[in-house]
Amino acid sequence: MEFNATLIGEMIAFAILIWFSVQFIWPHINNAIEERQKKIADGLAAAEKARAELKDADARVADEIKKARVQASEIIDKAQQQANQILDKARADAVSEINRQKAMAQEEIASMAERARVELREQVGSLAVKGAEKIVQREIDAGTHKALLDQLAAEI
Repeated sequence: MEFNATLIGEMIAFAILIWFSVQFIWPHINNAIEERQKKIADGLAAAEKARAELKDADARVADEIKKARVQASEIIDKAQQQANQILDKARADAVSEINRQKAMAQEEIASMAERARVELREQVGSLAVKGAEKIVQREIDAGTHKALLDQLAAEI
């Protein structure tokens, strides 16, 4: 192998190319690679942070849903209790109204029975007077003997 000027020229040109690349091109490429690595690292860190936040948010959402279900259950229980209370009050009111109407009806029946007794006594007294009239064959004055007729009606 012969060393000639062409080989030395190529070596010098190659050395200049390497020096030029190291001085001017390599720093830009290296900076671009470092920026890309930094962006990737930042993106991975942001993704990990977002994943952790998502996990925390899921846990908070699950807790809120659990609390909402408990509240809904409590509200339903309270509504059921109120409905039962309203039903019980309505039943009690209905029973008291029935008892009141029953008492009124019993009073009315007693009143009607008393009136019927009074009317019956008067009719019996009148019949007794008419019967006595026929027996005695004379007229008895009802106005004069009212006290006697009232006593007779009371005994009957």
